[in-house]
Amino acid sequence: MAISVLGRYLVKSSRCSRTWCRLPLVSVALVEGRALGGGAELTTACDFRLVTRDSRIQFVHKHMGLVPGWGGAARLVPIVGGRHALRLLAGALNVDPEAALQIGLADGLLEEEEEEGPSALQQAQAWLSSYTQGPAEVIRATKRVVVSGRELPLTEALQAEKEVFGTVWGGAANLIIE
Repeated sequence: MAISVLGRYLVKSSRCSRTWCRLPLVSVALVEGRALGGGAELTTACDFRLVTRDSRIQFVHKHMGLVPGWGGAARLVPIVGGRHALRLLAGALNVDPEAALQIGLADGLLEEEEEEGPSALQQAQAWLSSYTQGPAEVIRATKRVVVSGRELPLTEALQAEKEVFGTVWGGAANLIIE
C-alpha cells in the first residue's frame, strides 16, 4: 500500500473512532471471544467494555511491527493508566477477563450463558440500561459534558459544561419531581 493511501486510511480510521467516542449516547463494547489489534483499539472508543469468560483483548500491533494507529493507544492511557498501557502495548499482553477487570480495561464480567438464560447481548443491554434509562436529552447532555471534560482543557470544559447545563435547566426532565 502506498504511503499516501495508507495515510488517508489512517486518517479516516482515526476520524471514525474519534466520531464513535463522541456519539451522543452511552456506548458499550461487548467482547465475546477475541478483540485483537484494531478490535482492541475499537473497544477503547466505547464508554464501557464488558467481557465474557472466554474473551481476550490484545493489542498485537508490536508483533506486526506497528503501534496503534486508530487512537487506541491515546485512549488506552486514561482508561488503564500509563504503566498498564505500556505493559499492554509493549508486551502485547493477552488480557483475560480477570486481568481486564483488575486494571480497569473491562467494566464488567458477564455470566456464562445457559440454555435458558439471557444471552451475553441481553446481559450487556441490562447492564447498560442503568446508564441509559431516563430522558434522552439528559443522557445526551451528560455524554457531552463527559466528552468535553475528557477532550478539552479545564477552562474550556467548564465553559462547555455551563453551556450544556443551560440546555437542560428548566426543561421537561428538570421539572419532573419523583
